[in-house]
Amino acid sequence: MAQAVAGPQERLIEVEAAEPERAAASAPAGEDKAFRDYDPHQVLLMAPVLSEWVPEGDLAHFVCDLVETSLDLAPIYASYETERGHPPYDPRLMLKLLIYGYATATPSSRKLEQATYRDVAVRMLCADQHPDYRSIARFRRRHLEALAELFVQALRLCEKAGLVKLGTLALDGTKLRASASRHKAMSYERMVKAEAALEREIAAIRAQAQAMLCEAEATDQAEDERYGPERRGDELPQELARRESRLERIRAAKAALEAEEAERERARHAVAAAEGRKLRKPHPDVEPPAPKPTAQRNFTDPDSKIMKTSDGSFHQCFNGQAVVDGEAQVIVAAELSAEAPDARQLEPALAQLEENLEQIDAELPEDARLLGDAGYFSEDNLEATAAHGLDAHIATGRLKHSEQIPPAPRGRIPKDATPKQRMARKLRTKRGHTAYAKRKTIVEPVFGQMQTVQNARQLLLRGQAAARAQWRFNCAVHNLLKLHRAGGIGLVAAR
Repeated sequence: MAQAVAGPQERLIEVEAAEPERAAASAPAGEDKAFRDYDPHQVLLMAPVLSEWVPEGDLAHFVCDLVETSLDLAPIYASYETERGHPPYDPRLMLKLLIYGYATATPSSRKLEQATYRDVAVRMLCADQHPDYRSIARFRRRHLEALAELFVQALRLCEKAGLVKLGTLALDGTKLRASASRHKAMSYERMVKAEAALEREIAAIRAQAQAMLCEAEATDQAEDERYGPERRGDELPQELARRESRLERIRAAKAALEAEEAERERARHAVAAAEGRKLRKPHPDVEPPAPKPTAQRNFTDPDSKIMKTSDGSFHQCFNGQAVVDGEAQVIVAAELSAEAPDARQLEPALAQLEENLEQIDAELPEDARLLGDAGYFSEDNLEATAAHGLDAHIATGRLKHSEQIPPAPRGRIPKDATPKQRMARKLRTKRGHTAYAKRKTIVEPVFGQMQTVQNARQLLLRGQAAARAQWRFNCAVHNLLKLHRAGGIGLVAAR
């Protein structure tokens, strides 16, 4: 369409209008494409049943069915003996929230509270209720032992589902970081020096404070000007209170290290007496042996210890132990200690294994075997393994990556061969080597799964008892995830 262009002077020619072409050129590409309707402010008519918001087969449905139909919550309900106060949240709701949170690497009570608003699956589990983080933390702290004992119930469900065969078991440990910093630890030698220094500082501050009080008592006017009308003038100075508090903590930690050293000395004498040896008793006038200067104690979590982790660094840790079944990598025993070496952890793990199997009415087969790395080898551990009805396959030493296992010598085993030589010979046979080779594929992937899926590398609770309970609950969640992937509660019912 042409039009006349008018201006200050009338023109004698007509030109085509360029505006429509420029408008068409500036239009976004694909403007004429048909898209699905999108209105961020549209009122949605969502399903009134919350469970229909979550797709079938989701982990949230499994957790819901698990708590409603398969777990015994009697120990939790038994703790609510009074009806006074505001009604608490239903334990089923809180347990579903914790299991789902730990299974999805969300153990923090604050993040769980946020998830009740943001996560559709959590909204479904909580029936659109929103417990605050304090309520979640109190529930976990109040029922910590009951949560730890869910490990046995989870193991029973896995055994009924056919995920536990008990023919081949593997034992290993992992360093779990405690809720404490290594920078909050102090060695015994440094404690002694710090104690003396603080005593000198406190004495100097006390003398200074006493001089100030004597001077202040000279006149009420001077006292009011120095301390103000709201203070008496005889309060401890702030720097003195801080130092006295720190001195008290250092003395308590120092006394704890000395008590541990005295206990070790008594144990040493007891072992010597049992073996028929006599140790020289210390003279009454001689002070008992002091701890090593390098012995440390942490002020945040005194039960944790400095341990070397897999990345080569040192942190405040606990040593988590797990006995894993070779069928589906189900954990059948879970223990925790504050000792870095693994050698003394085999007997407690096997004792718990026996107790767990008794509770779920299961027995070890006659040819059951236990696989362990060189950290567990000792003659006492070989005897303990045999006493629990297991055929031990425990390495006697570590091999380099490029080093090959030498072939087993031919002929009969010498009569004077030591238990270590017999075990080394056993693992060098074709059958022994084939059995021990399964160890890495059974137990080590479990720790990797727990660290990546549950973020179970870090403990949130302090103290060895609380850390042990959290470790057992983490292991219970691991087993429940195995059950969910294998077919869920329906698999247990089908069998």
